[in-house]
Amino acid sequence: MTATIIDGKAFAAKVREQVAGHVSRLKEEHGITPGLAVVLVGEDPASQVYVRSKGKQAVEVGMNSYEHKLDAETSEADLLALIDQLNNDPAVHGILVQLPLPAHLDSDLVINAIDPAKDVDGFHISNVGLLGTGQKSMVPCTPLGCLMMLRDHHGSLSGMNAVVVGRSNIVGKPMAQLLLGDSCTVTIAHSRTKDLPEVVRRADIVVAAVGRPEMVPGDWIKEGATVIDVGINRIDAPEKGEGKTRLVGDVAFSDASKVAGAITPVPGGVGPMTIACLLANTVTACCRANGLPEPTGLTA
Repeated sequence: MTATIIDGKAFAAKVREQVAGHVSRLKEEHGITPGLAVVLVGEDPASQVYVRSKGKQAVEVGMNSYEHKLDAETSEADLLALIDQLNNDPAVHGILVQLPLPAHLDSDLVINAIDPAKDVDGFHISNVGLLGTGQKSMVPCTPLGCLMMLRDHHGSLSGMNAVVVGRSNIVGKPMAQLLLGDSCTVTIAHSRTKDLPEVVRRADIVVAAVGRPEMVPGDWIKEGATVIDVGINRIDAPEKGEGKTRLVGDVAFSDASKVAGAITPVPGGVGPMTIACLLANTVTACCRANGLPEPTGLTA
């Protein structure tokens, strides 16, 4: 068996196209332009790349993009004052504070200062609780992207046995809640799970989100299972030359792709969906703020 490759890059392009269509209709029919504000504190190189990409893609789909770049020494009080200003700005429908923050800032305090209705990352404790109880919430972008790809590939997920490897608040836990919401039978597994290989082998759907390079080998995968690899890990690649590296996921792709029915590659799988879902969440937040019907197919 050779697995079907789930092309996250192509799927993300389709999502962005849908978002652009909704943005165009909001402008033409209601005179509203969705606005996304991204806050970057400090000069972390990876964060700078992410922020530039988010701003660029927001503009490409017709949104307003507001970037706030603050010094690494910015005080907590000043950062909270900016968030309060954005909370009260009617032109801003989505607020994202780029993580990680400098060590002197309390990430939980900062995230929970964002208006939950504008929390397009879905990290606010209110959104976590709403998602966990099956109520309308802002959904974290990476798990939402995984869910969209699974729905697209399978149609209905009802009754499928899903294993989420990883229990983070950002991916593992919300992913499990979304799969439960689609009537899967869900197991959250992790590094201390007893007989982890056997637990994974029972799964029709495997979502790997542990942050360990190629932790899940091919012989853990049930024949025909769908594998969603959230991991993005940089490892040495001596075959490319001295000091060179390459990106791999949490799943050993070459072996797993010989057993799985479908699998996401790394790179080009889940990664592109994260920003696409951030844009989708911003449109959803804009519609909710203005009492308009939510866009179909862009949220859980």
